[in-house]
Amino acid sequence: MELILVLKIFLIICVIVALYAIIRNLDIIKIILIYWKDLILRK
Repeated sequence: MELILVLKIFLIICVIVALYAIIRNLDIIKIILIYWKDLILRK
């Protein structure tokens, strides 16, 4: 029972860290998406 609780806490921390990383890199992701869109639509 305690192992499940520890795993849940660990999972929640991982999700928070992942969301923080995505939010921090949002500008880079936007630039990459715009670049790919231009690359595809140019053809």
